[in-house]
Amino acid sequence: MTAMALEQPKLTIGFIPLVDCAVLAVAREQGFAAREGLDLTLRPERSWATIRDRLNIGEFDAAHMLAGMPIAASLGIAQAKVATIAPFSLNLNGNAITLSNALYGAMQDAAQEADLSQPAASGAALAAVIAARRRLGKEPLTLAVVYPFSCHNYEMRYWLAAAGIDPDADVRLIVIPPPLMAESLAQGQIDGFCVGEPWNSLAVERSIARIVTTKADIWRSGPEKVLGLRADWAQRNPRTLAALIRALYHAAAWAERPENRTALAEMLARPQYVGAPPSIIARALSGRLVPIKWGAPIALDNFLVLHKQAANFPWRSQALWLYSQMVRWRQTRYSPEGAAVARACFRPDLYRQALADVTPRPVLPGASAKVEGALETPRHVGAAFP
Repeated sequence: MTAMALEQPKLTIGFIPLVDCAVLAVAREQGFAAREGLDLTLRPERSWATIRDRLNIGEFDAAHMLAGMPIAASLGIAQAKVATIAPFSLNLNGNAITLSNALYGAMQDAAQEADLSQPAASGAALAAVIAARRRLGKEPLTLAVVYPFSCHNYEMRYWLAAAGIDPDADVRLIVIPPPLMAESLAQGQIDGFCVGEPWNSLAVERSIARIVTTKADIWRSGPEKVLGLRADWAQRNPRTLAALIRALYHAAAWAERPENRTALAEMLARPQYVGAPPSIIARALSGRLVPIKWGAPIALDNFLVLHKQAANFPWRSQALWLYSQMVRWRQTRYSPEGAAVARACFRPDLYRQALADVTPRPVLPGASAKVEGALETPRHVGAAFP
């Protein structure tokens, strides 16, 4: 595919400085975009609301987006209604829930001998702390997530609710951009947060917090970030979009390889991307998080998945699961029409079309939906060539 064949070879893509912007950075820095005739400009932003607004008005051609953002935008929930699609998943997992040292200490006192490394036990300990604070007439704890329609919000709520904690009554949930989480905790404005890396690890390094659980423990192989585009842009630029999907596919495969982790950590450490020390970024890439300052690394299976396990495939069932959480937490009312809109936001058809001529031919899922969140162990799914 040459640049002459593309409708728009120069693209501006917005992103948030997080480790899971990795595939976009690799596509540019390792030449995968250029091989497809694309010239990528990657523009960092501090908040997801800014990403949304700049995509909506056309300042961005595409964006690093939270998986729920295209659905909320397409439904017009608490924002302008703009049809937005996700034809590529940038990663699975990658988030963690981190609490202040003071709150974690109170949970340890409440838990006694319980193993707080397990999400059920840590949730129960937090519930005990909340109940004790209520008896003493103290204000509710304040916990932060990155965006109302983020997986972080739904993961935090899922963890709290599983422990019998009402996220809308027993705690205060607020929104803070990822780069401001650690400082907000340091200043005592919040008691904990759910965010992607490196912001959990940076809080740990400041000796102000403890990582208590991860997304992989709450929703195994859950989607996290996607490539988001306006639907009308995709319709006007089908060849460009296909080239972008191919570039990201090859970039994701490069980023997943263990032998490339050191180079990837150094790449993301640059100021124009994440701007954190390579050693901190490497924790997420290797799945070896350090939950507490001076603590030993803990090996976590699939903490951040960039390519394997069909990580880049935009499952329609993932879109429906996210819509179900919007309904569960009363962000919108269920309707068959709303479910259909949500399902149509994730576009496996465009993903398959873009990879149809890739050599060697990738093996892709034969279905576009699967069981979400209820399987204790991995399951094989039918596969097919595009």
